[in-house]
Amino acid sequence: MNGLIENIDKLHTTELGVERIKKNLQLETDDIVQWCKIQILDKDAKMKRMGKNWYVTVDDCRITVNAYSYTILLHIKLRHYLIEKQEAGCWTYKSELGVV
Repeated sequence: MNGLIENIDKLHTTELGVERIKKNLQLETDDIVQWCKIQILDKDAKMKRMGKNWYVTVDDCRITVNAYSYTILLHIKLRHYLIEKQEAGCWTYKSELGVV
């Protein structure tokens, strides 16, 4: 088991984080932390720790969690992110995003 799963009950975010995550993923739920726990514990979730953060990729989104404080920092929809990078003239390989 990894450190993120072992400390899943410490997962939290700020009020601003809740609003940002809801906007980025177009979610209707107010319980963002519970939604994230479900995603992280999904059997298909891929997790990778790089430096101070955990990156969890599941379905078409990536969740970033601080590895020390267990604060949920960011959610992005991967397809949207890749399209934005392509339009900006940048190519981001799926392996960089933790998508295998």
